[in-house]
Amino acid sequence: MKRHLTLTSLAMLIASASALASPQLDPSITHQPKDNVINVYGPGGPDTALRHAAEAFTKKSGVQVNVIAGPESKWTQDAQKKADLIFGSSEQSMSAFVETYPFITNQDVEPVYLRRAVIAVPKGNPKNISGIQDLLDKPSSIVVTEGLGVYNTSGTGVWEDVAGRTGSLADVQNFREKIIAYAKGSGASFKAFQQQNADAWITWIHWPLNHADKVDYVEIEPERRIYRDLTLAKTKGADPQTQDFINFVNSSEGRPFFTREGWTR
Repeated sequence: MKRHLTLTSLAMLIASASALASPQLDPSITHQPKDNVINVYGPGGPDTALRHAAEAFTKKSGVQVNVIAGPESKWTQDAQKKADLIFGSSEQSMSAFVETYPFITNQDVEPVYLRRAVIAVPKGNPKNISGIQDLLDKPSSIVVTEGLGVYNTSGTGVWEDVAGRTGSLADVQNFREKIIAYAKGSGASFKAFQQQNADAWITWIHWPLNHADKVDYVEIEPERRIYRDLTLAKTKGADPQTQDFINFVNSSEGRPFFTREGWTR
């Protein structure tokens, strides 16, 4: 009996964790995206470049494009009803969306741009941080982004990838001891970086570029540098103009909106 209760409790914990990790679909919602408006959903961060591209596309074509971004919990209900396009901020992030939403599959996913991880530092770089090795060599307070098993974010595991890139366990141990906050999502980690007066924040290049009034950044050494992609997935039944917008994002006309925020190919 005791063993049965233990197994039952374990199953409940696993189910609970799964429910937290991915939003539950509302069976009362029918996905009906065709309304002559392109509705685009995804995480914060890549949305700034997508918004600029959307504005240019609308001006050129007359087709309205709405970009709705932020924590998934804020847009999932709306997306289940009318998403034409889902964007992911990394492969693992998009894989979670594919797992959650039945109107996109792995075959629908298209990687379109890459961006690099950098070290965000306070304005003026008061600690004169020069790279990851510098953070390892001297006392440092570091903020990192993590999903913590319950949040879909491209930042999950990035600090570990960077710290362990050269195959040194000592580097990972050293770096870990200096982390003062594991924040769920880049928005939360940016806030923690500021509120806790941290020396460094491991993030994506577009964050300091888009907040240059508040932070500077330092490049990560090439041998430790990590890249993750921006992916697009057109939904089943999407407005036909959605493909035109995807083509625009990929075109020479759309590319500058991404390259100026650090996205590359």
